[in-house]
Amino acid sequence: MRKAVIGIVLGLAGTAQADEVVIAALGDSLTQGYGLPADQGFVPQLQRWLDAQGAEAHLINAGVSGDTTAGGLARVDWTLTPEVDAMIVTLGGNDLLRGLIPAQARENLQGILKAADRSEVDVLLVGMEAPGNYGPDYKAQFDVIYPELAAEFGSLYLESFFAGLRDGGVLPDPVTLRPYFQTDGIHPNAEGVSRIVEGIGPKVLELIARTED
Repeated sequence: MRKAVIGIVLGLAGTAQADEVVIAALGDSLTQGYGLPADQGFVPQLQRWLDAQGAEAHLINAGVSGDTTAGGLARVDWTLTPEVDAMIVTLGGNDLLRGLIPAQARENLQGILKAADRSEVDVLLVGMEAPGNYGPDYKAQFDVIYPELAAEFGSLYLESFFAGLRDGGVLPDPVTLRPYFQTDGIHPNAEGVSRIVEGIGPKVLELIARTED
């Protein structure tokens, strides 16, 4: 397993113990923790959840607000520093907001997964689902990107960043989800992040176990 000793990763990482699995969370504002106190964002809350499970893991917040899949591809190589053992990839939301061509998102995500392969880094790929307002063809093309790439590269896969907000596998009516979002209706508040972490946490434990095999 590729692991360095204690280090700082481009100012984003804190001190990691030598026996910890180091995980880079590559994403956009949802990962970065937009609009929230520093300790209530996705990465800090997920770190506390993992600590409570007894997982020996250290998370690096590699989320950049506004980033597209192209932005993630542009910085993946310097995100995958030698001490990184695994990576959570949560990108695509800004591609959707801008109505970018699904084929471009696929190519960018494929490039990210190829970089992870080159660095021998295990990946959890978190999916995104296109809204219906772009039409059924766009939605069909976009939604299959993530499961198909996960199968192609043998990555772990979670169907949606918002899986923890689902009720019995179904996303509730948006009105009922308002208490879990900030006023922009896009970014989760601290309570929403807590539920999101509950949904993604078990997959991250699988990711950690995979790095230890």
